Amino acid sequence: MAVSGWFGRKRKDGSPAEGVPDGIAVKCSSCSQILFVRDFERNQKVCTKCGHHHRLNAHERLEITVDEDSFEEIDAVLQSADPLLFPEYREKLHKAKNTSTSSEAVITGTATVEGFPVVIGIADFTFMGGSMGSVVGEKIARAIEVGIEKRFPVIMFTASGGARMQEGLLSLMQMAKTSAAVGRLGTNGIPFIVVLTDPTTGGTYASYSCLGDVILAEPGAIIGFAGRRVGNQEVGVKLPDNFQTSEFQLEHGMIDRIVPRKDLPLALKTLLEFFALSAVKESVIAGN
Repeated sequence: MAVSGWFGRKRKDGSPAEGVPDGIAVKCSSCSQILFVRDFERNQKVCTKCGHHHRLNAHERLEITVDEDSFEEIDAVLQSADPLLFPEYREKLHKAKNTSTSSEAVITGTATVEGFPVVIGIADFTFMGGSMGSVVGEKIARAIEVGIEKRFPVIMFTASGGARMQEGLLSLMQMAKTSAAVGRLGTNGIPFIVVLTDPTTGGTYASYSCLGDVILAEPGAIIGFAGRRVGNQEVGVKLPDNFQTSEFQLEHGMIDRIVPRKDLPLALKTLLEFFALSAVKESVIAGN
């Protein structure tokens, strides 16, 4: 977040102190280091002091992941309705559309990554906490179907607080829908790569996010079904400080690798090369 005045300081009368203008510096949410915005953005919103990975919106993520001008969005017109007439849901949707860079909590499309054609989906936590409603589930399922049709690997970047409570059971049904879609990917031999980012929790974590052929995660991301506070209440003992982080999940075999943000393009390229080579070998073997 931008820091006003002299790094947010105020005079005794409560007015902002003179100093650094808005948009010049940000404070790391982990170590409180003051960072110049220019350097912060250049480092892909990773703190240069402690390495904390700050959250990216979907379009920022897209920009550093896919090849330039290669992304073609699909199903952009799908919009959430209010099937349960939930109080204030329409207002919250309207506010989310005005304050987020996305029109829903996920954007999907085709693109190339280091020259390899893929179907890609990127969750946007700035839109109602990345919550998975019926439109989010539908967009993910449709993107997977495009992957099957075109025989493109599917890459999903996750970031979510879980199911969208304003849609009730319809939201929870998306867990089954997206999981079934991933199952069809496997049946058709299409690679599915998941990148877990901060945070990936609740129903999103308990469905398609855990079903990747390869599951990567960014450092320090919160990953799990319920948070540490709920876990402490249920277990009755203090859980480890790194409970339900990328590092904890790696230690317990739930993910394959933690990859720093700057290394993700190379990691994805390596995986796509591997899957492409495997497909060629299988084709040769089948031909013989």
